[in-house]
Amino acid sequence: MPRWDIFCRVIDNYGDIAVTWRLARQLVTEHHVSVRLWVDDLRPLAALCPDAHPQAASQILSGVEVRLWTADFPAVDIADVVIEAFACDIPDSHMNAMAASPIKSLWLNLEYLSAEDWVAGCHNLPSPHPRLPLVKHFFFPGFTAQTGGLIKEYDLISRRDAFQSDPKLQAEFWAQLNITPVSDVLTISLFGYENPVLPSLLTQWENSATPVTVLLPDSKITPLVSNFFTNNPTWQRGNLTVHRLPFLDQDSYDKLLWLCDINFVRGEDSFVRAIWAGKPFVWHIYPQADNAHHDKLNAFLAHFLSNVESNVSTNFITFWHSWNQVNSTELNWHTWLTTLPAIQQQQLTWTNQLIMQQDLMRNLITATN
Repeated sequence: MPRWDIFCRVIDNYGDIAVTWRLARQLVTEHHVSVRLWVDDLRPLAALCPDAHPQAASQILSGVEVRLWTADFPAVDIADVVIEAFACDIPDSHMNAMAASPIKSLWLNLEYLSAEDWVAGCHNLPSPHPRLPLVKHFFFPGFTAQTGGLIKEYDLISRRDAFQSDPKLQAEFWAQLNITPVSDVLTISLFGYENPVLPSLLTQWENSATPVTVLLPDSKITPLVSNFFTNNPTWQRGNLTVHRLPFLDQDSYDKLLWLCDINFVRGEDSFVRAIWAGKPFVWHIYPQADNAHHDKLNAFLAHFLSNVESNVSTNFITFWHSWNQVNSTELNWHTWLTTLPAIQQQQLTWTNQLIMQQDLMRNLITATN
């Protein structure tokens, strides 16, 4: 049985571990690969996987061997494939062992997702080590066939379709959330980073002509929402009702995205899952120094809206820019809502096109052969 090592440093609370944990599970489940997942902080994993022990040096979870990555890195057998997630740099001692081993590992740097044009040209490029007989290859997830693709389990779309077409499954999930659903409301999931324009959005939902029900998984914006409802323990104002949820495991979060009419997401993992949900969404991209994330955001918008009428795309872009503070334009929910019918159609068309492409896991497996 081939062995893979995946190395992950937790930088963005849940984003890095969410991607690598999903990848490790898929390798074990679909490809029967032996996987060691090295993580330097297990507390976020314990939120994503309730069975995880946040201090255990070694544990088996969903068939994955999860190891705590400490400064005192142990001598272990060399894997057939070694993945550095998001340029995290594997330990020098392990790199030296890889160079001396008769097993010639395929060494990949799994990069962050981007729609920028240069990604296709850099995907799979080699990077020889300056001193050791090792070569690392850059592996870029992306939205075109010239990139590494997106994480998508083989049965994800069939599970999504079954859930979205079955009122019983939806009712069971509402019951799991301990919420009684209300008809004729706009149901929105809200997940994001701290955002100073959030109170404006909540006010606009409060004054919306259509009742809005918000499902709020615990995140960095929960305190802002709580402040909005000061002295109002029911978290209801005007036409806005907010239901606070615990942090959801990955499978439950998928169902949340499938359930809602619109999804506000952040980072990389929830962003990709919102794409597969096939529902309109709003992305809060991870902020970077010198506003480097603005180029990434605009590259995705250009890709996603390439076949959308200009008046729709303009309103759509304006709202996303306001939500991400690309400019000082006031957030306008009502205007963005007018784009919804066109965006719903574009979302379905675009997602179906992505489904036809080879996914990230199959591209990784192909790279090892």
